[in-house]
Amino acid sequence: MQHDNHIQKIVKKFILNQCSKEEVDEVVQYIQGLTNSSEFPSVEDVLAILDEKPMMNELDAIRIQNKILATPQKEESIFFKKKSYFIKYAAAAVFVGVLSTAYFFKDVLFKTTVQTVPVIVKQDVKANEPGSDKAILTLANGSQVALVNGSSLKTQNAKSNGEGIVYEAQERNTNAVNYNYLTIPRGGKFFIKLSDATQVWLNSETKIKFPVAFIEGQTRKVELIYGEAYFDVSPSTKHKGTHFKVVSNKQEVDVIGTEFNIKAYKDEANIYTTLVEGKVNVNMEKKTQRLMPNQQLHFNTATSSSFVKKVDVYSEIAWKEGVFSFEQTTLKDMMKVLSRWYDVDFVFKNKTIENEVFDGVLRKNQSLDEILGSIKNFKIIKNYEIKEKQVILE
Repeated sequence: MQHDNHIQKIVKKFILNQCSKEEVDEVVQYIQGLTNSSEFPSVEDVLAILDEKPMMNELDAIRIQNKILATPQKEESIFFKKKSYFIKYAAAAVFVGVLSTAYFFKDVLFKTTVQTVPVIVKQDVKANEPGSDKAILTLANGSQVALVNGSSLKTQNAKSNGEGIVYEAQERNTNAVNYNYLTIPRGGKFFIKLSDATQVWLNSETKIKFPVAFIEGQTRKVELIYGEAYFDVSPSTKHKGTHFKVVSNKQEVDVIGTEFNIKAYKDEANIYTTLVEGKVNVNMEKKTQRLMPNQQLHFNTATSSSFVKKVDVYSEIAWKEGVFSFEQTTLKDMMKVLSRWYDVDFVFKNKTIENEVFDGVLRKNQSLDEILGSIKNFKIIKNYEIKEKQVILE
């Protein structure tokens, strides 16, 4: 069991392109062992996956298909597992990933046979497309600029290509602090590089306040007003020892130089702070909590209660890599995540399915129709209907 958990974590890191060389070797050995087992899918099954949802150009797909065809396989069907599904991603996804040097993402494959029944969907509009790079920049004078993929912007302090915005370091010290705001709507994501070289990835439905330039020698402080953001902080050693602080509601994260994720959505009582590397102190109303890598702090802003637990950080930050990663997530909570990315509202016609548990990985570049089709194939929902900005689940 311990070995299985280790492999699951390594495979997940592999798919997210976060493995060390030694870990890649482990994945390759694991896959080589699977190719002679009944867990490995048939050639027809793998080709069907490639044909249905290609993730690469045609020449790459042909090359991979030829390699698969050249590998002896047992004629077994793809396996799934409902409810406890811990991400085994299945040999198909990982095997194809090896052949394409970790460039292939696949939805979760679980472990109970799935019937290949066509998904029947009632809808009166085109299925909602996935989110994209977009944000509203509010300047110090109150004016607003829409930033979208394909557009460009250049100001005295910053430049944007529509996918992100970069603030330049000031050549001289300043005692005046001017703030900008970046608002990411539902159905959006964006990247920002602050003037101290700190990098921030912003998820859907997020708003952040930050200085156009930090004052030399003073604490660097930004505010996550709401939403989710991943911070890769420029270390204090490069800024005369000054710390970096992130304020979100009643919580303040004090950073020396590290990588961490904060999730603080308006419709959730908890703020989730996950440490990936380094160290941080999280200051709350009643206490200060030191976090170690792979730990996550749950802080309830209503009760001021908190606790720390160990997590798989690669699942927590998968959104930044273009992946939804769900671990023992109820369908109700899962739909909250999807509603932000696809800018829709979900209605449960059958309330009993709200607590169905999902565990797996889905690609964020799929249409909403594809996502819901996959969930339906896993027998978690019976049907769904898309009505403009509303999705009815049953």
